[in-house]
Amino acid sequence: MADLSLFDLTGKSALVTGAAVGIGRGCAVALARAGASVAVVDLNEAAGSRTVQEIRSMGRQAIFVHCDVTKRDQVQTMVRRVAEEFGRLDLAINNAGIAILGADEEIAQEAWDKVIAVNLTGVFLCAQAEAQQMTRQTPTDGKIINIASMSATIANCNASYDASKAGVVHMTKTLAAEWGRFNINVNCISPSYVLSSMHASTPLAVRQRIRELTPLGHVERTEDLHGAVIFLASAASNYVTGHDLMVDGGHTLNAWLTPLSRSVPPRVSPAEEVIGLKHDLDLLGFTYDSDGINPSVHPEIAGAFQAAFGKRT
Repeated sequence: MADLSLFDLTGKSALVTGAAVGIGRGCAVALARAGASVAVVDLNEAAGSRTVQEIRSMGRQAIFVHCDVTKRDQVQTMVRRVAEEFGRLDLAINNAGIAILGADEEIAQEAWDKVIAVNLTGVFLCAQAEAQQMTRQTPTDGKIINIASMSATIANCNASYDASKAGVVHMTKTLAAEWGRFNINVNCISPSYVLSSMHASTPLAVRQRIRELTPLGHVERTEDLHGAVIFLASAASNYVTGHDLMVDGGHTLNAWLTPLSRSVPPRVSPAEEVIGLKHDLDLLGFTYDSDGINPSVHPEIAGAFQAAFGKRT
């Protein structure tokens, strides 16, 4: 019989950056469901506070902490506050990230610098502060999970985003090699296109194309990451470090020349895909249609996809 206690996070203290909505909220909820106390770290206090209430409604302890992950002093203060509030820091998920769309022959250096600052430097600053806290504790121990992307493996966005996420993957390996001596595991997760608020402006034609190119047949939801998060945060992964766990429904697999086909319906229907997306949009105060679409949430995304796919909905 399997020892399910390996996945129990009861009594563990965690923080998740970028946790107000989207992937970060999904990670925070996953940790809480497994038993952890969770600090919701974000710049958006209104949405973050609602996520805190959601976690507290499960009977778990939760706090909101405001932090700009590109500012070392704020990161240090954030980690210190979490440790003081919960007594220690056992688990950390560094998820905060951005994308600035644009053709690489035209994009401004300021845009490049901002993406690298948040997605790569921010992850490093957080991991560094978390490791410092974990090494001060008795026993010295901890799990750090960085959120990378399948864009670290395939070229599918633009240079700043793809390079930042590739950097996260290799940085994760380096930190895992360095910090194993402290019993700190450092791993990362690489999702596919996740239906978070960032994709509220993605047309239906794009979602259908993703389904067609994904062997498991549906667009990724935040809850599709829950199992990976709990595995890497729990004792079940005690001998796993430096690993990039691809959670993409098979999207990055090299499909053959013929289109992918299905023999049975996918596990998740189009209506079920958008439940979490609509939840995020509610937290942010945005309206949306029955498909969870509002082109004004991220007009640059809507415009980019319309240019690629036409005006199909």
